[in-house]
Amino acid sequence: MANKVLYGLKNVYYSVLTEGAQDSYATPVAIPGAVSISLSPKGETTTLIADDSEYWEDDSNEGYDGNLVIAALPEAFVTDVMGEVADKKDVVFEKSSAQPKPFALLFEFDGDANKVKHVLYKCKATRTNVEGKATTKKEVSPTTLNLRVRPNRAGYVKAKTKSNTDETVIANWYTAVQTFVTGT
Repeated sequence: MANKVLYGLKNVYYSVLTEGAQDSYATPVAIPGAVSISLSPKGETTTLIADDSEYWEDDSNEGYDGNLVIAALPEAFVTDVMGEVADKKDVVFEKSSAQPKPFALLFEFDGDANKVKHVLYKCKATRTNVEGKATTKKEVSPTTLNLRVRPNRAGYVKAKTKSNTDETVIANWYTAVQTFVTGT
C-alpha cells in the first residue's frame, strides 16, 4: 500500500562522493539530530513562441537548492566533507583554501503505510553560520546546512523507495548508496 501522507524526518546520513569515470560513494555516516529539510527545484522552462502559440518547450532539471536543519554539525562531517583539518592535538582548523567535497545525502520520511527512503546523489554544502547568545535558560539553536543538489555524472538527481521496493534494498539503504540498476 502506498502512503497517503508523509511526516517526520529521520535517519539522515551522508556519503562522500568520489567523482571519476565511475562515481563511487563512501560508506554512509549518520548525521544525528535531524530537525527539517527543505529543498526547492532548480531549473527553468524554455519556451519558443511560433505561429502565435507555444511551439516548443523544454524543462531543465538542475537539481535543488535548500537546507538541512540539524541539532549540531557532527565533527566527522566538518573534516570529511567541509575540508577542515585536525592537528596532532585534535584541534580542528578551517583553512581559507578548503573546498567542500560533494556527497550523497540519505534520509527518510515516515508515512501512514511506509517509510520512504531518499537519496540525493550530488550535494555540496556551504559553511554554516557561527551563532550563539547569552541566556539564563537552555535554548537550543540548531544548525542550518545550506545545500546545493545537482545531477551526478550519470544524470541522476535523487531516488526514493516505493511501496513495493525490494526488501533487501530497504534493509540495506544506509549501508551503501543505491545506484540505478538496469534490467528486469
